[in-house]
Amino acid sequence: MLKSHWTMHWMIECNKTHGSKLLNSVFAVLICMLVASVIDKCHGQEQTQKLASDSTEQEAPKPLTKYMGRRIALPMSYHGIPWLNRPERIQEENPEEMLEQLDVKPGMTVCDMGCGDGYYTIELAKRVGPTGKVIAVDIQPEMLQELSRRCERGNLKNVDMVLGLPHDPKLPIGQVDLILMVDVYHEFSNPVEMLNAMRKSLKPNGRIALVEFRGEDPQVPIKPEHKMTKKQILKEYEANSMKLVNQYDRLPWQHLMFLGSDANPNQPK
Repeated sequence: MLKSHWTMHWMIECNKTHGSKLLNSVFAVLICMLVASVIDKCHGQEQTQKLASDSTEQEAPKPLTKYMGRRIALPMSYHGIPWLNRPERIQEENPEEMLEQLDVKPGMTVCDMGCGDGYYTIELAKRVGPTGKVIAVDIQPEMLQELSRRCERGNLKNVDMVLGLPHDPKLPIGQVDLILMVDVYHEFSNPVEMLNAMRKSLKPNGRIALVEFRGEDPQVPIKPEHKMTKKQILKEYEANSMKLVNQYDRLPWQHLMFLGSDANPNQPK
């Protein structure tokens, strides 16, 4: 594009000196440059739109209703908060004994995945102390609001509350010592994406502490879709590059299994 009268003057002088052929050539070059610029701009806009579209598609994978032969349970609503704090829970789960087995130390970074209103978050925060941190993740803002009120009443400053997504817990990479999941994994609608994200968030020696009602035991009065067998747990975790590193079998109704990242998985994802 001609930008000033000086450029036009130069073109006229060139035409006088060298004839119309030179002028026509210069105009042709300028037109080609302008067309190329427009094409590049349009192509860039198309690429940007395509990348944005791809990103949107990747952010929301389809939720599953079944996984590896298991029916996925629906998550409990925040309306069930009173049930989470039922007095019978002490007898049914023995929370103090379970917490002791976690071996949480001051200064650790611990995640309470599917924290609800913080039944275990509060205790974990006390155990990691002011030099540690608890990352409390839930997909229901109402749960986190109730947890926030509990933290204020207890003057706890070491709890970070995260509103996660069904496929993304939004955890930091390589910074977590322990992820605790109590009766929540069986409700994940996107278990593959969640396990992948949690595995990446662990430190090299980090662990997942999985607590689930025993599916092998008919005496445990819980709906089948809210229970898991050890066989099913290992089947799913080993398929997602995780391995069993320890377990505790003395809780009243639940499995307590510790799983870590498997650098050499036997099965493909």
